[in-house]
Amino acid sequence: MEMKEVMIEKPGEINFILGQTHFIKSVEDIYEAIINTVPHARFGFAFCEASGPCLIRAEGNDEDLKKIAIQNAKNIAAGHSFILFMDKCFPLNILPALKRVPEVCNIFCATANPTMVVLVEQDINGEKGRGIIGVIDGYASKGIETEKDISERRTFLRKIGYKR
Repeated sequence: MEMKEVMIEKPGEINFILGQTHFIKSVEDIYEAIINTVPHARFGFAFCEASGPCLIRAEGNDEDLKKIAIQNAKNIAAGHSFILFMDKCFPLNILPALKRVPEVCNIFCATANPTMVVLVEQDINGEKGRGIIGVIDGYASKGIETEKDISERRTFLRKIGYKR
């Protein structure tokens, strides 16, 4: 068994969701879940098929985000994983709908942080198998928030419209 790390490649502060699903039908169901939840969202996602032709399947309504998703899916290449890049929405807008897609098994992370995917590779019946065992999402904690930090957090959430 061999461990590998893959850094998510993305421009700037763009948000993404990395997850696991189990069926080719996911490609269309995830597309519909996003469009039905946040109609103005711009997104691209890619799904790594785990059997048969083992293709990377991709969808989206933004070609640049779709290309970023495909490149990251190629780098990860773990069976039944998917990666979704989004603009004009945030993960918290889409996560509830994604979790209701019957094929979605797991969400590893939803973030804009620098992220590393930790993978394991193993021979399965003479072929290479690869799976995600975890993610490193951002950086280690540096302390406990102060009263000033609490005030800044509350102000920020109201500024971006998530609290009144």
